[in-house]
Amino acid sequence: MTTRSRIPFYVAVLLLIGAGIALAIWRHVELGIPWLTGEQRPVWMVEARVDFEGTEEPVLASLNIPEQPPGFSIISEQAASPGYGFSIVENSGGRRAEWSKRDVSGPQTLYFKAQFIPTDDSRPRRLAREPQPREMFWEEPQATAVREVLTQARERSSTPESMTRELIRLMQPDTRTQNTTLLVAEENYLQLVVDMLNHAGIPARTADGLRLEDARRRQQLMPFLQIYNGEDWLTFDPQTAEQGVPENLLLWRQGSESLLDVVGGDNSEVSFSMLRQTVPALQLATMQAESNGLGFLSFYELPIEEQSMFRMLLLLPLGALIVAFMRMVIGIRTSGTFMPVLIAVAFVQTTLLPGLIAFLSVVAIGLLMRGYLSSLNLLLVSRISALIILVIFITAGLSIIGYQMGFNTGMTVTFFPMVIIAWTIERMSILWEEEGVREVMIQGSGSLFVAICAYLVMSAPLAGHLTFNFPELHLVILGFILLMGQYTGYKLSELRRFSPMKVYD
Repeated sequence: MTTRSRIPFYVAVLLLIGAGIALAIWRHVELGIPWLTGEQRPVWMVEARVDFEGTEEPVLASLNIPEQPPGFSIISEQAASPGYGFSIVENSGGRRAEWSKRDVSGPQTLYFKAQFIPTDDSRPRRLAREPQPREMFWEEPQATAVREVLTQARERSSTPESMTRELIRLMQPDTRTQNTTLLVAEENYLQLVVDMLNHAGIPARTADGLRLEDARRRQQLMPFLQIYNGEDWLTFDPQTAEQGVPENLLLWRQGSESLLDVVGGDNSEVSFSMLRQTVPALQLATMQAESNGLGFLSFYELPIEEQSMFRMLLLLPLGALIVAFMRMVIGIRTSGTFMPVLIAVAFVQTTLLPGLIAFLSVVAIGLLMRGYLSSLNLLLVSRISALIILVIFITAGLSIIGYQMGFNTGMTVTFFPMVIIAWTIERMSILWEEEGVREVMIQGSGSLFVAICAYLVMSAPLAGHLTFNFPELHLVILGFILLMGQYTGYKLSELRRFSPMKVYD
């Protein structure tokens, strides 16, 4: 094959490798599957507790709950409310948890729990319809004071964000004027700022945030200010005018008019407790894939029995890569082309030392019996069939002996492929007759060496993790195997033939 004719082949191989790597990166980014085993991710468990006094009337309690809080993602939600009906209602005003029950009296306690994981996305959620500022009406002398304060803030700003910051600064106690003192004395400070921004044509609203601290109980929400700048909702601290959502702040309420509504009860209040946990990143990624509808791209959707089967099957390409490298590049001779892969698979099931003892025992006993069958001058098919039956008897005998002696070594030999072992014994016996004992030892030891190398790679936890969770990486393995198939140079084991050569000046 000329160099020019190989170009399409090399392009196809590069496309295979590139596709495998790209798909693996996409799975890591979109599904959050970690590259390494044992990775942990933080998870915040937040519990909202609702307390009220029943008045012997039907009760409907409604609590605002987060939908897409910036900087966090919800992975689970549950309620603990014995005897109450519970549902989550979604509407244009957000999401609300609702409890209902008839004839409630005395102290009542309801719980809502949710798990949140920190994410890199700190943007507030966008609304399907662009918000519009509310129309506000002021009476004198408040109308004049509002107009003068807004004029002063507008002169010092050029964007909705800068005007919001200037307005908050003007409303602080150390910078208040006669106009701001008049306004603040009449109304709540935060609601006043929201109303003034809406009056200035900037959509504004209040929000409630929860500062996350590990193992804290009976915490209250902190009020924040949000404005819409034409693209996103921006969050401001109403006391310092600092823009953005602080770290470890969970915005619990955004856009809803009320946090808690209780019909049929008095003295209602809500408090929050939180706990920081760590969970395996792989488990978390699986839960997220199920929640966002991408679970069908994972083997975790299959039954457990089939998952176990695929965990083993997906290791075979790694074994095939090791065998191809050892035979075509290193030059190690083996008995059979891919017999070492099957031996390595058995070693993965049995662990190395017990599997090695079992394999050598079966092959040694089988070679002795094959010598007797050879003296009978049987046809090939009959000889192989008889050898398969004898191999089964050998493995059964080893299993019984091992069990009686208190070892599991004998019982593990059932993982070895019986037919392949029978053919291996047949090939070794023929090789013994034609080439001698030395060739049998070379190919037999080569097979075991390659099998052990494949076992060491296949039994590594990282190998099992990557092959099962990133199956597209097998395209990369395929590409490397195809490239090795084009190798026609000297094998490394052949270079020793040139060691007697010397270079003379």
